[in-house]
Parts: sequence; structure tokens; C-alpha cells
Amino acid sequence: MLPTQVPAEVRLRRLIDVGRSLVAELDLEAVLRHVLDAARELTGAEYAALGVLDPDQRELERFLTVGIDDATHRAIGDFPRGHGVLGVLISEPRPLRLDDVGRHPRSYGFPLGHPPMRSFLGVPILVRGRPYGNLYLTEKRGGAFDEADEEALVVLADWAAIAIENARAFSGMESRGRELERAVATFEATTEIARTVAGETDLDRVLELIVKRGRALTDARAAIVMLNHRDELEIRALAGDLSESLLGQRLPLEASVAGEVLRTGKPERLADAAGRLRFALAEQTHARTGLVVPLLFHGRALGVLAAFDRLRDGPQFSAWDEHVLSAFAASAAFAVATAQDVAAGTLGRRVEAQEQERRRWARELHDDTLQELAALKLLADAARRAPTADERTAVLDQIGERVDVAVCALRGLITDLRPAALDEIGLHAALGALVERTTQVHTLAVDLRVDLAGAPNAPMRLPPQVEDAVYRIVQEALSNVVKHADAGRADVLVVQTDAAVEVAVRDDGIGFDPSDDASGFGLLGIHERAGLVEGTVKIDSAPGAGTSIRFSVPVKEDREPEGQARAAAH
Repeated sequence: MLPTQVPAEVRLRRLIDVGRSLVAELDLEAVLRHVLDAARELTGAEYAALGVLDPDQRELERFLTVGIDDATHRAIGDFPRGHGVLGVLISEPRPLRLDDVGRHPRSYGFPLGHPPMRSFLGVPILVRGRPYGNLYLTEKRGGAFDEADEEALVVLADWAAIAIENARAFSGMESRGRELERAVATFEATTEIARTVAGETDLDRVLELIVKRGRALTDARAAIVMLNHRDELEIRALAGDLSESLLGQRLPLEASVAGEVLRTGKPERLADAAGRLRFALAEQTHARTGLVVPLLFHGRALGVLAAFDRLRDGPQFSAWDEHVLSAFAASAAFAVATAQDVAAGTLGRRVEAQEQERRRWARELHDDTLQELAALKLLADAARRAPTADERTAVLDQIGERVDVAVCALRGLITDLRPAALDEIGLHAALGALVERTTQVHTLAVDLRVDLAGAPNAPMRLPPQVEDAVYRIVQEALSNVVKHADAGRADVLVVQTDAAVEVAVRDDGIGFDPSDDASGFGLLGIHERAGLVEGTVKIDSAPGAGTSIRFSVPVKEDREPEGQARAAAH
């Protein structure tokens, strides 16, 4: 601290040094503390304070002090708000110097516990001409404050104004920089999930991708996705150091962290995961810390994404982790909702297709089998009533013929459900029987060519699931031709290459616009059966140009000779 009486030149040099250091400081809090220390040093004051005005410039919002210890602060109580003498500088922002502050007409006196103060010097701090706050000094050592002290404090207040403006500008730049970083991180998280699940509509696959990318984004030891299922959350996907036994477990929404996050829509960081998570979940995840964010889409509470134990700079998750994972989850929720809607729609169409097939079976059983049985009953009654042996014989002959018809009808229905030839002697024979039955029952000429690799006299069997898929797809395709194509001819080609089985079914019917037939149950069944064996389907058609269905399925080398029992597969 400078002596109480110093030459003006020394004080000026010190003011210049203080000014240089102030304008070089970019942290606002450091600037304010530096101003207080410099004010005491330049004037020899025992106590210094800096009051920061509120936005309305009516009272003090903050009050920083130097020279009063913590015990005295506690004894004084609340900081002043700018009444009394301190308020004079608020209403009249110009320097105020007093030999005895207690004698000023606006003086309210001091609260209990306040140290005695007589001499007073106050100057306003004006930033760009607008009051920012005031510097207050009391108890100059060796007497009262003089004109030189006032001049020095005015210059210091000017330096302070420049430094405060610089610090606030820098703080605004930092804030905008942080906002830009958050915006970039949000954008990257959003594009990350878009890239990850682009075009994917299988719910399980979507959840798997989300939990893996969510874990990677936060550098977490483990992560899980829980979906809302009535009043419970079901663990549907996990990644990292977690047991697969967690999959499928359900937790009640009530009185759980995940349930609260889902209810409020607000993420939550867990510093003590073991104490906050449900006991079973905490025990099985071995989590010390956690971060839980909601999966929300258009007001639908879909579930939560939870990460456990940050590996780098952890184990606790930061506010930044919360922001990035929340942005990721917001986009992920769209993918989950889409996959759920697709699954629900597919399930609905599948159920409808099954119901349609059941109605067909019921119709055939009613129209054919049941009527045949009713006719047989009438014929049996007629045989009992026949007056002569010859008449009875004639009726019995009719009964035999009708039984043959009923047996054929039942055999056809049973074959539609599951052809015995497919299990017993293989795909080639089953397709041959299918084509023969189709040509016999319907006015459709079908040309079948089958070329499956294998020894000439002992063709090899394909994997059961591949044979099933090929047979059912050909069956569905021919059924569509019969029902909708108004065709006179169809060609069926089944060829095995080194790595795949290629199937083509073509007809010369009326064709259709594929974009208008997305809900056709036959085509849906073909696509679903292809998906079960990782196959691909391509359908080409146009009005008046017939239809071509091509199906390709990869085949592994583990085949077995045709005719070998496949009881284990069925």
C-alpha cells in the first residue's frame, strides 16, 4: 500500500500500472476485486466496497467489500441495498467526499456489529456513460480523504469502466462460443443418430444402434435403453459391461429415477447411482454414477436412455454430457417411434393376412368339406331306406365317389398348410406337386424349372429355413397370379449358384402399379418370408405388362442329402 502522503508523480505512475493490469484482465470477477484492492492502495483507505446496480439502476444488486473479515460480515448481516449515503451516488452519480459520514443528512447510521467509520469517499463507475455501480472508501489512514484521493479514485473508476466493458464483452463472446459449441454438438448428435439408423425400421436393431452410439458419445462404461410398457419400463437393449440377463427385465415407473425422468421429461445426473437406482438394477449394473435422459416424441413418453460410469474424466457425467446425450435422445426418439409404428403396422397387416387365410380355410371347409359331409349323411340315410340291394349298392357307390372328392379337397388344404413332400423328399418334388395342383385346379399353364446343385443322382438338400422360404414364396406368387393376374401362363425358375438360391416367377397377366399395391397381403408375405432368411425381393410390374418376382437368398455350405430325415428341423 502506498504511504498516505505520496507525490502526485508516483501516484500517477501507479495509476497507469493499475490501468494496464485492469484492461488486460478479462474475467469480470477478477476485475472487480482488482479495482477494490487498487482503490485501497492508492488512497490509504481501511475499507473499500464496490456496489453493482440492478438492471433498473435503483438499488444495489451486489456489494463486494475488502477490509472486513468474515466474522464481521456475519455480525453485520445483510449487505446494504443503496439507502442512506450510499443511495446518494445512485440518485446523483458524481463524486462524494465526506469528513464524517455520520453527519450527512441521508445517513441512517450503522447496524450493530459494524466497525466505526468516519471519513468517506465515493465515486460512480460509468460504463459507456451509464451507471454500472459505485466505489466506496472509508476510514483513510491519517485523516480525511483529500482532493488528490478523489482525483485518483475518479481515474481508477474510469479504468475500471473500460476493464468491466472489456470483461463483459469477452464473457459475452465466451458465452456465444459455448452456445455455438452446444449448437454444433447438438447438430453432430442429431446427425449421428440419423446416420446410425438411416433407413432402419426394425425396432430391435434401432435400439441396438441407439444404445451403442449413446454409450460411445458419453464414453460410458455401459448403457441401456428402457421402453415404456404400460406402468413399467422394460430393458430392451444394452451395451458395454452388462449382463445379457438384464434384457427383458421390467421396472415399475412408480418411485424410480427412470420413471421420474420419463414423467417430467427432464434428464437427471446421478452422482450416487447405487443409492438412487432400484436395488436390483443398481446391483446388476454395478453403477457408481449415471445419466438418464428421456426418449420423447410428440408428447409420447417412449422410454429412457441411461448411461453408467464415465470412463474418461469420470466417473461422474458433466452438464455437457447431459446436453449432448439429451440432443441425441431427442433424435433417437423419432427413430424409435418410427420403428414402433412400422412394427405395429406390420403386425396389423400380418394379423389381417392371417385372418384372411383363416377365412379362406373356413370357407373351403364350409363350402367343400362340410357340404360333402352333409351330402354323405343324406346318401347314408338314403342307403338305409333303399328297398332293394341294387339300389343300396348304387347309393353306396355314390358315397364312395363323394368320399374321394372330400379326401382330395382335404388333401389339397393340408398340402397348402404344409406339404409333406417338402419334409420327406425335398424342395424339387414339393414345387412339382404345387405346380401340378395349380394347373389341375386352375386354368393356368405353369412351366417349372429347378436346378439345385448336387450329385446327379443324389441332389443335396438346402437348409430347412431356405427350402421353406423358397416354397412359400413360389406358393404366394402363384396364388397371386391365380387371384389377381388374369394370366394364361406363368414360368417358375429356381436355380442354385455358388452362394445363393435365385427364384423367379413371371406371368403374362394384366400387371399392376407396385406403388399402389403396398398393402397387398401376398406381397407383404413374400417380403416378410424373404427377411426371415436375409433374402432380397425385387418386384417388377406395370399395367398390361405382366409381373416378375425375383427372390435371392444366400446359402451356406452346410447342406444335407435330399431324402434325409429332417425331424430336428420340424
